[in-house]
Amino acid sequence: MSFGRSSAVYIHQQVLGSTTNQAAEISSVTVHPVALFSILDHYLRRKDEQARVIGTLLGTVSDSGEVEVRSSFAVPHSESEQQVAIDGDHHRAMYELHHRINPKEVVIGWYSTGSNLNANSALIQNLYSQETAPLRAVHLAINTGLEESMGGAGVEAYISSPVGVTPKPENCVFVPVPIELRFRETEKSGLDLLASASSAAAGPGVTQPISDLEALEQSIKSVTEMLDRVLAYVRSVLAGEVQGDPAVGRYLLDTFAASTDDLEKGGFSASLQDTLMVSYLANLVRSQAEVSSRLALAATT
Repeated sequence: MSFGRSSAVYIHQQVLGSTTNQAAEISSVTVHPVALFSILDHYLRRKDEQARVIGTLLGTVSDSGEVEVRSSFAVPHSESEQQVAIDGDHHRAMYELHHRINPKEVVIGWYSTGSNLNANSALIQNLYSQETAPLRAVHLAINTGLEESMGGAGVEAYISSPVGVTPKPENCVFVPVPIELRFRETEKSGLDLLASASSAAAGPGVTQPISDLEALEQSIKSVTEMLDRVLAYVRSVLAGEVQGDPAVGRYLLDTFAASTDDLEKGGFSASLQDTLMVSYLANLVRSQAEVSSRLALAATT
């Protein structure tokens, strides 16, 4: 590990390695909601005197240079205009614990809140570059939009490049990298619940989890609306009102052709019958349990 053995790494006093080693090129960065929410939670729990918080990014890197940020953890630090110190012991302990659970995820960089990239940021970037070598460390800047007038909250990704004939750790330029926020299908329900909190009838910041039937109803309505939009688009193309997009046509063909055989074989009807049977059995068990409890209560009285 590049964070040394002491509990705090004072970067301005440490003799850091050269940043001129050949590093793999990073083409894009993808951030998952778990990592983003962890960063925002760290920011909300910060001390009042802290201007920003920093932490470690964990994820994977493909052979084509695509970085996927899957999770993150906070790293205590303190900084001033003259120095910046990071708790190296905390970083090592958290990474070792996380590595036991997700051995495929490695350190890919660090994050900070705010949009101020200064000399301290360059020092931290150089320290994490030693940790991720030969890959360039990714810096994720989260603009919370609370006290900065930069158009509200936002997420930006950077990699560093040395500057000067004899590069120094504090001398580097941060180069922006294309970034994308992406979620898995398993995370969609949780994100939908968070998105509905702002318009919840129970009041601002208060919302109740929806039941399975309500979730099914919302999913069916969403699918129906999407099918209506697709049908309207197809009808407009056939009527000559709009020019068809070949890419959209191929996508629709691949999407609907995947389940054509199942529909012809009655797969949808069989699935619907299975669902109704499970619902019937569940109601039957519930009724029997209620009758049994009432008979037991009548016997005791």
